[in-house]
Amino acid sequence: MNKKSLTITSFALFSLFFGAGNLILPPLLGFRAGNLWWLVALGFCVSAALVPILGILAHAKLQGTMFDFAKKVSPLFSTLYCFLMYAIAIALPSPRTASVTHEMAVQPFWDSSYLLTSLIYFVLVFIFAINRAKVLDLIGKLLTPAILVVLVLIMAIAGFSLDFDFAPSSLTNPFSYGILEGYQTFDAIGAVVVGAVIIVSINLKEKDLAYDDKRRLIRAAGFWAGLGLFIIYAGLILTGALFGKLFDVDISRTALLSGISIATLGNTANLFLSVLVSLACFTTAVGIVTGTSDFIRSQFNDSVLAYRITALVGCVLGVLVGQFNVGHIIAVALPALMFIYPITIILIVLNVLPDKLTPPTVFKIVVWTTILFSIPDFLGSIGWGNAINPYTSWIPLGQYQLGWVLPALLALVLSNIVHQKTKVG
Repeated sequence: MNKKSLTITSFALFSLFFGAGNLILPPLLGFRAGNLWWLVALGFCVSAALVPILGILAHAKLQGTMFDFAKKVSPLFSTLYCFLMYAIAIALPSPRTASVTHEMAVQPFWDSSYLLTSLIYFVLVFIFAINRAKVLDLIGKLLTPAILVVLVLIMAIAGFSLDFDFAPSSLTNPFSYGILEGYQTFDAIGAVVVGAVIIVSINLKEKDLAYDDKRRLIRAAGFWAGLGLFIIYAGLILTGALFGKLFDVDISRTALLSGISIATLGNTANLFLSVLVSLACFTTAVGIVTGTSDFIRSQFNDSVLAYRITALVGCVLGVLVGQFNVGHIIAVALPALMFIYPITIILIVLNVLPDKLTPPTVFKIVVWTTILFSIPDFLGSIGWGNAINPYTSWIPLGQYQLGWVLPALLALVLSNIVHQKTKVG
């Protein structure tokens, strides 16, 4: 295996998942977790590092598009799943990038509204999406290394200058809380939606590699990228925990990140980090809008008009949703994530498993079981938890909003047993 190819692919995978939005989540997790920061870090890394990397491994096996992830259920189901994934991407994480930009780079320096920031922001997003400016590709390649350097400095200074004297945890279930907070990175969705881009890139650059060699390359790169994500996420969570007694308990995610940056590196470095985060947010928003517009265009006979209308709708949604603060958007996103994430995780797992364990019948049973048992968690996220609790309290892990996990596993095992007996019979 070529070391250069492995290094490039590993960093490409890391960059795919490590975006500006990911920065604001771990520090507050650690801040709230206190002495139990390591438990919340494990939970967060399960859903924000392990599952996304598995998504790339699934792409490496399928060698297709997002449509192939769910086609074993049915073509109609897969089409609806694709539409829903893109709708969520363009309505929530894309507008959130504008809100993060406002709180990190605008609000501390200018007295202007979220609405004005999001309006200017998405006008620029629309211009870049329509013109597909190549400069963003170059900027995107430089941003991640620059942000990483700043983060490593922040974590190192915090680790060597502060006492490891943690505040008591304010979290009741830190591990499951970490898993659910990992949903907010949208990285499992990113793995399914844009993971195919990585595979296409490998196919173009490594034309002479056989199928199995490409899979080995992606597996090795996935390991190193996943390890990098784990180290950065755990380091940010630990850093947040170290500052647990130094900030107000009601501090927001962006304010905590800025506060930690100022405390460790000073105002100048914090300004530099704010600019880097804003640029990273912008490239992410352009990528989501163009990716969604490309998908809609493919559904309408490669229509340029469909592309432009979708880009316009995406940017209008960005202005409407982006005028709210980051905390509000994260709260609004929760019900959508509680519904789509279990489906996405199980589709990733099923596509990673050997085909002999996931024939179409088994595939359908497991997916529909997951959907059925994720409904109570979804209803709980919109405030109906007390109303349905008498009927759902028996579901294992339901109290942790992970009630779909064991039923899906049981469905996988039992449906395989029945399938094998049917084959023998």
